[in-house]
Amino acid sequence: KPMNCPGHVLIFKSDLRSYRDLPLRYGEFGQCHRNEPSGALHGIMRVRGFTQDDGHIFCTEDQILEECVNYTAQLQKVYTDFGFTDILYKVATRPESRIGSDALWDKAEHAVMEALRRSGVDFVISPGDGAFYGPKIEYTLRDAIGRQWQCGTMQVDFNMAERLGGEYVTETSGRAHPVMLHRAIVGSLERFIGMLIEHHSGAMPAWLAPVHVAVLNISEGQADYASSVVKTLQNQGLRVQLDLHNEKITYKIRKHSLQKLPYIVVVGDKEKEAGTVAVRARGNVDLGAMSIEAFSQKVADDIRHKR
Repeated sequence: KPMNCPGHVLIFKSDLRSYRDLPLRYGEFGQCHRNEPSGALHGIMRVRGFTQDDGHIFCTEDQILEECVNYTAQLQKVYTDFGFTDILYKVATRPESRIGSDALWDKAEHAVMEALRRSGVDFVISPGDGAFYGPKIEYTLRDAIGRQWQCGTMQVDFNMAERLGGEYVTETSGRAHPVMLHRAIVGSLERFIGMLIEHHSGAMPAWLAPVHVAVLNISEGQADYASSVVKTLQNQGLRVQLDLHNEKITYKIRKHSLQKLPYIVVVGDKEKEAGTVAVRARGNVDLGAMSIEAFSQKVADDIRHKR
């Protein structure tokens, strides 16, 4: 399927809905397949099959503004956690060919623009670039060479719920079709991962790194101690790599430094006797000797504060 929207409408229709139920929010990490032209494909940034954090909010016209404000705040928090602060906000307005009255479009466009104003951000307007069914906000990031890639989106849709028969009971016991807000925070996970790798140049912060620390022994005599250090750290929830290869320690340090791991731990006879580890942070920063517990707490703090 190219989109997950109709499935969420079916869920909405699976029960009798009241105005008291709105806004009703659904979300999923759903797979989509789109037959993009081969010339438009671009690594993992634009693919034919992808997974996105697809969500839909069923609401009334009066609830659009509040939902857009709340959604933008949530998106900003997520992007900040991942290290993105330079977000380009675009509002795509009504195209020539569209459905719905001008009054309805006025209300929807005001809602999305006011949501960004209340969020304290600057935005640009893309006249006529909205969908035929409603205006949208595009949340765009720049890659390593400045190209713009849309990731998050919030689209106001007056059409789909009505076309697929979604309705709710109004305060006057009548029936009405809800407005449908299509929203994604990271959008295509493949694209977002590509943006993350470029943004951090592969040097992921500790909370995101596939491996938190590599434990290296200097000689065979510390192999058992190094293995016990790994087990202790793994028991505390860390992702650890053990390197017991019979190679010079300078070579092993360089090898793991090139992997851009957040930490490298070296154990020799001195560390073995003292029950400590020698810690190096990324960038060849020597943090000296630490107890295993102190090092584990340091990494835990990095993870907790998303560093």
